[in-house]
Amino acid sequence: MLCHLQCLCLVSPCPPTTTPHQGNPHYIIPIHLCLTFSLFDRSVNNFLVTGPKAYLTYTTSVALGAQSGIEECKFQFAWERWNCPENALQLSTHNRLRSATRETSFIHAISSAGVMYTITKNCSMGDFENCGCDESKNGKTGGHGWIWGGCSDNVEFGERISKLFVDSLEKGKDARALMNLHNNRAGRLAVRAIMKRTCKCHGISGSCSIQTCWLQLADFREMGDYLKAKYERALKIEMDKRQLRAGNSAEGHWAPTEGFLPSAEAELIFLEESPDYCTRNSSLGIYGTEGRECLQNSHNTSRWEQRSCGRLCTECGLQVEERRTEAISSCNCKFQWCCTVRCDQCRHVVNKYYCTSSPGSA
Repeated sequence: MLCHLQCLCLVSPCPPTTTPHQGNPHYIIPIHLCLTFSLFDRSVNNFLVTGPKAYLTYTTSVALGAQSGIEECKFQFAWERWNCPENALQLSTHNRLRSATRETSFIHAISSAGVMYTITKNCSMGDFENCGCDESKNGKTGGHGWIWGGCSDNVEFGERISKLFVDSLEKGKDARALMNLHNNRAGRLAVRAIMKRTCKCHGISGSCSIQTCWLQLADFREMGDYLKAKYERALKIEMDKRQLRAGNSAEGHWAPTEGFLPSAEAELIFLEESPDYCTRNSSLGIYGTEGRECLQNSHNTSRWEQRSCGRLCTECGLQVEERRTEAISSCNCKFQWCCTVRCDQCRHVVNKYYCTSSPGSA
């Protein structure tokens, strides 16, 4: 089946852009996801025993989860020199544009987390025939004054399916493959780490003498913030090739020597220092920062965003150029009975800032 963007997908049908219960028949996914999903076709029968219908349903959620991870990556790095470019997003091991930097570690972690998150959410919503809420603890005492109950998100199921899909893409048997698998797992552990306990009071006249509690997934933006913090303190690892043995974790055979980073299983790891990403390097897939927009004197922005012009331009030997452009936005909106809102289209001049090699350059 041919997806939009002229992309040939080897699974059929190609994953849709909407969740399974919406029933949208139109299939549109980014080209890098089609490239990624083309790898699934070779091992479908190895890891799903619930039939082709269930496989296609999982594939839908996997595509949506991977896309949510990509969007979060772009959000987290929007004002940094490396801004999660398209050429960095394919989850194969030995793409010639891929390296073993801390940026690669974040891509694997956030993509793996996105897949687990979406599978878990769809499971709790009843989108899969063989999965629902996690009620394994219901009725047990959880702490003083509360017991387990309600509908906890089934992260066990989400983690298992995420591992089968995402880890199965890793065909390498070297240090970089082990790094990728480690960061995939760190992403899944992050989903568990920031789950939130939600409780409901019970008792006479709302006395809340006892509470029933369950675990829910946190907002995915919190997931992005959590993994971005881990990216900032990622660990550089010196790998000895003799530590590695053949196999793949998705097939249950990957077996690095025991004791590999036992205290850092939830941390992101990398093998190579990152380039500065200032200068364009086509052979490495680095676009450079010339021509990038930055923020200056902006209100309601973080200190990190406000320093983006220095980080993207000045520190890279570029100048900050101010450009005045005309923007159109809705204004003078009025409510009309009943029941519409009508707005005018207003034009106003805004100042934007860009990194340039010389004043006035395009």
